[in-house]
Amino acid sequence: MSQGGAAGHAAAKPQDQGWAWMVLLAAVVLQALTLGFPCCIGVFFTDLQHEFQASNSETSWFPSIMVAVLHGGGPLCSLLVKRFGCRFAVMLGGLLSGLGMVTSSFCKSISQLYLTAGLITGLGSCFSFQAGVTVLGYYFVRWRTLANAVASTGVSLGFTLWPLLSQYLLDEMGWRNTFLIFGGILLNCCVCGAIMRPIGSLPQPPKPGEEPGSRAEEAQLSNGASPSHAMLQQHTRRTTCFQVLQKYLAFDIFCQNKGYQIYTIGVTWMMMGFALPHVYLVPYAIHNGVEERRAALLISVIGFINIFIRPLTGLLSGHSVFTGRRIYLFSLAVLLCGLSNFICVISAQFSVLILYCVILSIAMSGVGALTFQVLMDVVEMDRFSSALGLFTILESITLLLGPPLTGLLVDITSDFRYVFYTSSFFLISAALFMGLSFCALEKKNKLREASKVPLTNPSRYQYSETPSDSQAEGQPPPAVVYITSI
Repeated sequence: MSQGGAAGHAAAKPQDQGWAWMVLLAAVVLQALTLGFPCCIGVFFTDLQHEFQASNSETSWFPSIMVAVLHGGGPLCSLLVKRFGCRFAVMLGGLLSGLGMVTSSFCKSISQLYLTAGLITGLGSCFSFQAGVTVLGYYFVRWRTLANAVASTGVSLGFTLWPLLSQYLLDEMGWRNTFLIFGGILLNCCVCGAIMRPIGSLPQPPKPGEEPGSRAEEAQLSNGASPSHAMLQQHTRRTTCFQVLQKYLAFDIFCQNKGYQIYTIGVTWMMMGFALPHVYLVPYAIHNGVEERRAALLISVIGFINIFIRPLTGLLSGHSVFTGRRIYLFSLAVLLCGLSNFICVISAQFSVLILYCVILSIAMSGVGALTFQVLMDVVEMDRFSSALGLFTILESITLLLGPPLTGLLVDITSDFRYVFYTSSFFLISAALFMGLSFCALEKKNKLREASKVPLTNPSRYQYSETPSDSQAEGQPPPAVVYITSI
């Protein structure tokens, strides 16, 4: 009996042991399959242009839509996870991702790629990735920070392997057959989802009559409910919509918290230029005479260095020296990203481009490791989930617009160097804006403290180090968590 009870207790609490490590391995694979996948699209850029006789701007809409949906679909994924659970969301995402790439292999126009590979595959990748991150919060308590750090290495592995595989398959069988194979590879997200079996009770669906617009309410109206009752239901529906927006899109925090406001605007502006090298680096290298295989290797170099530098950057930023100063470290990393682009402008020789990739990768590691850590610093953790919702949607808009607008500039000028000029402009201006604005905000806070003037709303001006430690052992993670990665 005691052995049976112990076994039952172990089965009831699998956190930080046993099957949890299999779930972590699945999460690593998921991040490689989903977040790492868009980096390989640049390998097909020139072939797609020739196939569909498309301009740089028209072709770049395809990866832009994919990345924007991948980052901006967080609130929708959260609703899906809350309603059906993480395993369902991951497996549904795998089906959508595979379906999107398989149908892409039969596309007859570039606009059809926008729907198939862009929207469908992007949405599927969003579901699989973000639900996979959420499930780690259930399987890990004591080792949650370590688990998330290990899982994030999947992104770097994807950055390293996808371009190499893409170039090999493209040379051997063309882009259509390659996309068909990619559809089969992405279906492995379903296998990862099957590993992520639920722990405890899943969130229960709403009871009949609780949700506005439900069948119970419709039945009441059809049975002759009074007009006043119908008006009350409409008011309830509007109130519920407002509560949903308040929960997933924190407009109140954006208006009241100056630190969050500055950071969100800065990162949104930064994203106009951040993704440009990922989309245009391979076409730029090929355009300047670099062999296609060597051009694809450039993206893999960025991913390979990220495997080692990104965890180190995360550990370094956690040092007490940087307490309250992570925003400045983040701004410095963004500034380095912007300055590194001028290396490409100087020369397009392969050896110079390798140097560029090394410096860019180091800077990108800092941006990726600090983006959400800084957000945790400027927003209280009990509102972090809703603050993240607005944050990711706004950044996805500029991720969507940046590459096509820059592609239009390249079409007009016939000069790929404008890609890196544009990227540098947005990155450097965003870094200066965030660094100087937080410096001014911090100085303003010190002056207020010195004069001892009470604040009517302290959170409106405050930038402080908000505790972001993992939850205490035994405490369940938030029911809904959606996280993106850069």
